[in-house]
Amino acid sequence: MTDTTRIVLARRPDGEPTHDDFRTETVSLAEPQDGEVLLQTLYLSLDPYMRGRMNDTKSYAAKVELGDPMVGGTVSRVLQSNAEGLRAGDVVLGYAGWQTHSVERAKHLVKLDPEQAPLSTALGVLGMPGFTAYSGLLTIGQPKPGETVAVAAATGPVGSAVGQIAKIKGARAVGIAGGPEKAAYLRELGFDAAIDHRADDFAEQLKAAVPDGIDVYFENVGGKVWDAVLPLMNEFGRVPVCGLVSGYNSTSLPEGPNRVPALMGAVLTKSLTLRGFIQREFADQMPQFRREMSQWITDGKVKYREDITQGLDRTVDTFIGMLRGENFGKVVIEVAQ
Repeated sequence: MTDTTRIVLARRPDGEPTHDDFRTETVSLAEPQDGEVLLQTLYLSLDPYMRGRMNDTKSYAAKVELGDPMVGGTVSRVLQSNAEGLRAGDVVLGYAGWQTHSVERAKHLVKLDPEQAPLSTALGVLGMPGFTAYSGLLTIGQPKPGETVAVAAATGPVGSAVGQIAKIKGARAVGIAGGPEKAAYLRELGFDAAIDHRADDFAEQLKAAVPDGIDVYFENVGGKVWDAVLPLMNEFGRVPVCGLVSGYNSTSLPEGPNRVPALMGAVLTKSLTLRGFIQREFADQMPQFRREMSQWITDGKVKYREDITQGLDRTVDTFIGMLRGENFGKVVIEVAQ
């Protein structure tokens, strides 16, 4: 039998998660049955959506039950196989969550080619975040040559891909990020403008950066960034809504006046399209995404940055820091080499 060390949800957070909301334990795994494989986790993806899965509320995905391992995408090595098509030594993309080992159904795994790209990219630019950017921007945002595309959390795996794809499609890309170092990185990626949302005059800087207004705003953040963006949206503007990370740790509604009338007024008078989405609804686009994104990376049209932390024992600290915006690039835990 094989033991796994795993991080489970010990209690539901009240606001920002703390170490007390998690528990680390070691348990024995059953032998893989017919159609199953034993896996060793190599890389674990940390993503903002995980915070919502910790709540005892109904959402687009099932909540994590107390005592269950935290969810998450993983790249793993097959240690033992009882399934056709996979053998010991193969590397697969799966959803084993926050643990060192797991037993999974082979039909839920995707075999990876280690020679094609660094394995960690299957959790980032060539995985769910990259596909979120690709499908949301091109299907909902539909940027046209000469239009202005703005995106928040622009140095993250989704936002950075959004801006670079917008440039490929002939649009002007405006990135919003936290801090001068991240803003400078956006210029390295080829963004036409980079705005620091922590600046005291953020709203004024954003307005100056989009003299012709905003045609597509890819929403990852919400909060004060959205408040600054909304007045700048052009007629027939499109807003793919991917995330609202600024409010994930909130325990109450924000203070201040009711902003819904202003929002609905803008939707009506400017004929705006606001469309929330989860990337899985566009799953039929995945083969095309993999072909195009792989080629864009090869051609140097899309660049990516990873923020890799070593050790499962550092997962909780890294997760809390990510929700605060302390990461720089796609957040990945290297669980094993």
